[in-house]
Amino acid sequence: MKHHVSPKKALGQHFLADAHIARQIAGSLTGHGNYTAVLEVGPGTGMLSRHLVNREDIRWYGLEVDGESVLYLHGKYPELKNRIIEGDFLSWDISTIAGKEPLAVIGNFPYNISSQILFRVLYNRYQIPEVVGMFQKEVAKRIAAPPGSKTYGILSVLMQAFYEVELLFDVPPHVFVPPPKVDSTVLRFTSRPDMSLDCDEALFFAVVKTSFNQRRKTLRNSLKGMHINWAELDPRMQGERPEQLTVQEFVEIARQVG
Repeated sequence: MKHHVSPKKALGQHFLADAHIARQIAGSLTGHGNYTAVLEVGPGTGMLSRHLVNREDIRWYGLEVDGESVLYLHGKYPELKNRIIEGDFLSWDISTIAGKEPLAVIGNFPYNISSQILFRVLYNRYQIPEVVGMFQKEVAKRIAAPPGSKTYGILSVLMQAFYEVELLFDVPPHVFVPPPKVDSTVLRFTSRPDMSLDCDEALFFAVVKTSFNQRRKTLRNSLKGMHINWAELDPRMQGERPEQLTVQEFVEIARQVG
């Protein structure tokens, strides 16, 4: 398939070239959170965009860091020129797109920054009720992993603390240009009814990150610099490793930081 935009390895670009899968991804948005604005991160050549731009229930925006893709999309959708933005989602102020209104995020995310995209979603979590995205299959399984799994980690805990995480469907390499060397999986995140945690959220983030940065250590050892009042917690916890704890147990630890 001939493209007017050349995929750039430095940007981790693998352009989706299968209209059926693009339609499936677009159709995975549920409207959860009553948003009308949808931000597509990295629309590239517009394969996914074409299934979003004409929907009457949403207002599509595209945020693209690649200037060549932006020019291509301006030519393809001249009537939407003001909604095609050249910029980097990792540093973009989403209030410039939707003000204070809720905003959904969707995209065929570049694998080299997919985790960073989710950390940016977490930063804006009170404004983003739904995310549908393409991830490397291995990363997707890690994000959705339950407590007790060897792949359960920082993003598993943080995303599951604020969102329901669903593995939707796998995508083979041959439907991309160029084909990646790995399989892909589409994930959906929908915000939990109560997005606030019963603790200081900055401390919660710090406890989770500190624990998993030394994941082979017991929590008592990895968190010794945080002055946890272990006497108020289940005695079992301090001897556990981080992958064995639930989101709620991390919340309980955060509440006992001295």
